Amino acid sequence: MDLGRKGVFWFTDALTSAQLVELAQRTEELDYTALWYPEALGYESFSLGSFLLSHTNKLIVASGIANIYARDAAATKQGQHTLAKLYGGRFLLGLGVSHPPMVENARGHQYRQPVATMRAYLGDMDKAVGIAPSLDEPPPTVLAALGPQMTALGGRRTNGVFPYNVTPEHTARARAIIGPDKWLCVEQKVLLVTDPSKARAVARQVMTFYLPLTNYRNNWKRLGFSDEDLARGGSDRFLDAMVAWGNEAAIRQRVQAHFDAGASHVCIHPSTRMGSHYRTSMRSRRSRARAANGVSFTARQAKTHRGRL
Repeated sequence: MDLGRKGVFWFTDALTSAQLVELAQRTEELDYTALWYPEALGYESFSLGSFLLSHTNKLIVASGIANIYARDAAATKQGQHTLAKLYGGRFLLGLGVSHPPMVENARGHQYRQPVATMRAYLGDMDKAVGIAPSLDEPPPTVLAALGPQMTALGGRRTNGVFPYNVTPEHTARARAIIGPDKWLCVEQKVLLVTDPSKARAVARQVMTFYLPLTNYRNNWKRLGFSDEDLARGGSDRFLDAMVAWGNEAAIRQRVQAHFDAGASHVCIHPSTRMGSHYRTSMRSRRSRARAANGVSFTARQAKTHRGRL
């Protein structure tokens, strides 16, 4: 699989089937190599992956991430091999342990020690290869990884790692752990807004969902953010680190900072106000893509984005 250097991350749960098709086909037309999507409280990961693959021709479709508590390891192995076989090897499996509220409150499971649980899950996937469709070569897997132990596990046992809500400093640390040859696929939120107050207001809304989650908070503290930085919706320093806002040059600079720190692939994640409409966002995406999928990602924005970012 040639993953390329730039992909798009998009929250898909609220989209209709027609909007999902438009998203996937526009991403492919704009020559991004991959479309990443989460598994949260809506669409099931492998079903959605199959739908997106069925409406594209060359686009890599990547689960970012499939929750290991949503299905046993054998089902995951079968699903991964099925999509790889039926769609010409265009499915990239991103796996993760998710977060306690998403596991215990939403699914009714007990959230267990992340690294040990993932290590055992990968072992069970290996054992299930005999019941999965046969392939000429193993399909790729990456792990959602924030801390050094999960990052090291991803480097040892899979094709690489997929850090989310991180900084270029974290990217450099991850590259040092996994070595020079593994995939380092970094998510970066972007916002094509130049007014600091407006940009940070959007960033604060975007980060509200993530701030209570322990796995993220622990990682942010490892990166030097204090409890004060994480209080009251986040300090300006924290918000600026999480969401790359500004003009085209500022956003390009942040994306490049990840590449300079060792990223092999950057997942550009448009940041939008809570409740903003998909249609507005797609119009924006089709009109001004030169700044990496900004808040309302419209055709001109999208056309220029790949070449200039």
